Amino acid sequence: MSDELSHRLSRRALLAAGLATLAAPAIAQSTTPIGGLNPTSRNQSSFIMQGWRGHFKSLRGGAILVDTKSRALHYWSADGGTYKLYPSSVPLSEDLTRLGRTSVVRKVEGPSWSPTPNMRKRNPEWPAHVPPGPDNPLGTHALYLSWKYYRIHGTHDTRKIGRRSSSGCIGLYNEHIAELYSLVSPGAQVLLI
Repeated sequence: MSDELSHRLSRRALLAAGLATLAAPAIAQSTTPIGGLNPTSRNQSSFIMQGWRGHFKSLRGGAILVDTKSRALHYWSADGGTYKLYPSSVPLSEDLTRLGRTSVVRKVEGPSWSPTPNMRKRNPEWPAHVPPGPDNPLGTHALYLSWKYYRIHGTHDTRKIGRRSSSGCIGLYNEHIAELYSLVSPGAQVLLI
């Protein structure tokens, strides 16, 4: 093999590897789990696309589906033109998991956080209030749901994404909640399954 051909093949292999890395977010469009791994044994979601029709009567106001088993959040715009799929954290246990229909009632950029009374009972050393910033468990943005104490929010602790790690909320990477925040309006439908 000539040196020039070998160089071209090496460049192609390098370029293909680089493009595969850049295309990693496109895996969210896949119909099989990432890498074929069991998502419950790793810190990842299964990233299986869902259709909205099996979950919502319409996309009026936009729709968010949180699949607590696959640990993924799906979003559809009201006109159906935008579909997003994000890995998420979910509640630690079944007793902390609330399933069913709710809606986005408020959006907050730079949210502050106060633990619920039950959280304070379990963890009396926790502060009563945490202002916005790097120590805030709600990350950079929060979507407040009609259910008291429940949110879809970011997190500064990226190890939590893809795991059972919350006391009831749904967590996203900060860059993903910022994107979702820009797309969602109050009144958007939310379904947790």
